[in-house]
Amino acid sequence: MEDTNEKKLERARKQVGREKAWYSHLFAYIVFCTVEQLFYAGIFDDKIFTSHVPFWVRIITPTVWGIGVFIHWLYVFKAVRFNSFYKNWEKRKIDEYMEKEEDEFMSNIWKEK
Repeated sequence: MEDTNEKKLERARKQVGREKAWYSHLFAYIVFCTVEQLFYAGIFDDKIFTSHVPFWVRIITPTVWGIGVFIHWLYVFKAVRFNSFYKNWEKRKIDEYMEKEEDEFMSNIWKEK
């Protein structure tokens, strides 16, 4: 019983660590994208450099990094569903290979007789 509780505690600690990492990722995303947008708005350089930057450059980083943050969110908060699907698939494949190997073993035994 204690072993089960220790495993649950360890899984809970890992999940909390993953959630903390995601919140840190989100915070860095928000801060960096805000500063970047202020830079592109010309706040820091009086539009000396940023007046020559095309508009589409402003959305590259937030879009790509935003996709990364979303994938990270899926991994952290929706992992239970994905992990159960993966574990079920893994169990089916193991059973399939074991059955195949057993069939081959049995056919080899019958061939020897």
